[in-house]
Amino acid sequence: MQALKGTHDILPSEVYKWDYMESVIRDVCARYGYKEIRTPIIEATELFQRGIGDSTDVVSKEMYTFLDRGNRSVTLRPENTASAVRAFLEHKLYADQQVHKMFYIGSMFRYDRPQAGRYREFHQFGLEVLGASSPLADAEVIAMACEIFHKLGLKDLDLHINSIGDKNCRPAYRQKLIDFFMPKVDQLCDDCKERLLKNPLRILDCKEEGCKAASVGAPVITDYLCEDCNTKFEAVKKYLTALGIDYTVDPKLVRGLDYYTNTAFEIQYPPLGAQSAVCGGGRYDGLVEEMGGPSTPGIGFAIGLERLLLALEMQNLIPVPQSAHKVYIASLGQDAVIEGIKIQHLLRSEGVIAEMDLQDKSLKGQMKQAGKSKADFAIIIGSNELEEKAVTVKNMNNGEQKQVPFDNVAEYIPSALKNN
Repeated sequence: MQALKGTHDILPSEVYKWDYMESVIRDVCARYGYKEIRTPIIEATELFQRGIGDSTDVVSKEMYTFLDRGNRSVTLRPENTASAVRAFLEHKLYADQQVHKMFYIGSMFRYDRPQAGRYREFHQFGLEVLGASSPLADAEVIAMACEIFHKLGLKDLDLHINSIGDKNCRPAYRQKLIDFFMPKVDQLCDDCKERLLKNPLRILDCKEEGCKAASVGAPVITDYLCEDCNTKFEAVKKYLTALGIDYTVDPKLVRGLDYYTNTAFEIQYPPLGAQSAVCGGGRYDGLVEEMGGPSTPGIGFAIGLERLLLALEMQNLIPVPQSAHKVYIASLGQDAVIEGIKIQHLLRSEGVIAEMDLQDKSLKGQMKQAGKSKADFAIIIGSNELEEKAVTVKNMNNGEQKQVPFDNVAEYIPSALKNN
């Protein structure tokens, strides 16, 4: 048996890398005032159809959707913004009219072509700010993403920003794009031919060579922004400049989901190649209302953790954890085992990592295992130790041995470990 294509195991020898990433992320979230939300992995399919939009590749091609035993259509979450908004509405968090700042870390699922840093089950960190309409919120969210990468030590990152307008000015731009691409429809890939009338902005984001060539000279959305959208975008740029954050205005930057409005941004790590984006996000002021709630502005982003891990490994930025201090209890005979498990229990209650043989090995085999496990001390209990009611403590680094009464082991070992 093997893991399904597009899924992968994170083995015990690799988990420390994930712990490190998540600890940095959680620290930054705490300092920015964000609190964690945990939503179900499985949701009603309608949530994503309404929240993400039927015209997106995610909904039309990539979701893991099936009927449950109650004949209800359910879907493994392909992203978490829609789920966070559903929770926001279901629990009436909007009632206090406060700004809600939430983050999440968890598995998402999309049926996509597996490649470096991209899986069908993948892990995302993301955050959502609900209830804040000020461009200052946009700048804070972008600054927070940059802060996370800075704390992780990542360099050579590129921040791209754009405004994709709103329901007032985007329809006119959308029609301009349709008019521009219609004579070039034969140059477009099959996906973009379908997008042309449904969501022509997505053509600008297509990586197919024919579509990229057809996009040359396409109308630029910033030329069609209404006064309100333009004012907001200028404010975001001013705030980023005030924070000392470099950026590039990228008129072709669009987000792949229908709910985005105004600010869109992406952080790229070019050495990753074609799939260089490590963070993407933007504003979605119409999503809560689209899902049946009150008009509520929102903005957020998501970071793919597998892709982030690749970037960190390329720059050798993941510190190897120091080996934890521990002891190994080697015992010979049933009576010795009983004394050993008593001592092990006492040591563990004192916060000491204490291991014992679980394979009925000989005393020699147990001592070999003590060395392989990189134990600082071996506690040996044999017939002599039982008779003397004192264990033999062997320093595995220098070979020195000392007799310690059973009753004193729990006090002696923590001190010895500290001074070793």
